[in-house]
Amino acid sequence: MTVETSEYLAMVRRMLRAAGKRVADADEVELAELVALRAELEQAIASAVDGQHERGVSWRGIAAGLGVNRSAAHERYARKVSG
Repeated sequence: MTVETSEYLAMVRRMLRAAGKRVADADEVELAELVALRAELEQAIASAVDGQHERGVSWRGIAAGLGVNRSAAHERYARKVSG
């Protein structure tokens, strides 16, 4: 599943870069829509953290994936996860 997930995320990265280029030639409304994707991305990350935590991944492991220390990961996401 890791390979498929990595390929999927690579596709999302390409789409985001392409969206930036398209919005560069668009209006302010589209710029606002692109900016709104920040909240969607944060929700997706929180959902991923929640799922990993529910699967038993430690806060240390989650922190490694987030590129932060355990304390920072717990502080930012523990309130958002169930349990």
